[in-house]
Amino acid sequence: MTDTMPSDLLDHARAAKGFMPEDEGALLHRIALERLPHGPALEVGTYCGKSGIYLGAAAQQVTRETGGTAVVFTVDHHRGSEENQAGWEHHDASVVDPELGLMDTLGQFRRNIARAGLEDHVIAVVGQSTTVASHWRTPLSLLFIDGGHGEEPARADFAGWAHWVEAGGYLAIHDVFPDPADGGRPPYELIYLPALASGAFTEVTHTGSLRVLQRTAGSAGAPL
Repeated sequence: MTDTMPSDLLDHARAAKGFMPEDEGALLHRIALERLPHGPALEVGTYCGKSGIYLGAAAQQVTRETGGTAVVFTVDHHRGSEENQAGWEHHDASVVDPELGLMDTLGQFRRNIARAGLEDHVIAVVGQSTTVASHWRTPLSLLFIDGGHGEEPARADFAGWAHWVEAGGYLAIHDVFPDPADGGRPPYELIYLPALASGAFTEVTHTGSLRVLQRTAGSAGAPL
């Protein structure tokens, strides 16, 4: 199984709004290829679907080569994280609903996934991460956490989702900055460090701010 992303899908990923550098997207695609034959993947934090295209490309390839049905669930309320709101660094007025005055990235996400031909493989779950997590019961071969970067959302995403990674599965965390000069602290302090401290995860690789940990102790659903 080749780990090179098809050029047409890479073009779609490049064109989508988002904050995933291409080298980090390539790593996300590679680990998804490795894990999707074993079960579904789930992404927390979708925005306009850039990372979803990297994951969906892997799901499409795994489906074609194994004859199974590989899928990626993406969880997002599509109202934007704290850092996406008006007055913040990553605000984009083009994704504000003019009637409601609220962020709404769902339409752009759906268009990007449709244009890439990945609607059979990338399944949108629209809602608050904490609400969806409280009802989730399916083991995950890959969990990618890239949701809100404030303290409360980061803490809640770890508590709600990390224990659903199956034995041998991967927990990928975006925007992990050990040096405070490089970026915000919550993904590092409230997801990455607690995962390692739990004794259930071991870091296996990283590129840029994307850290990949493997579940080396415990099983899906078991408390961390």
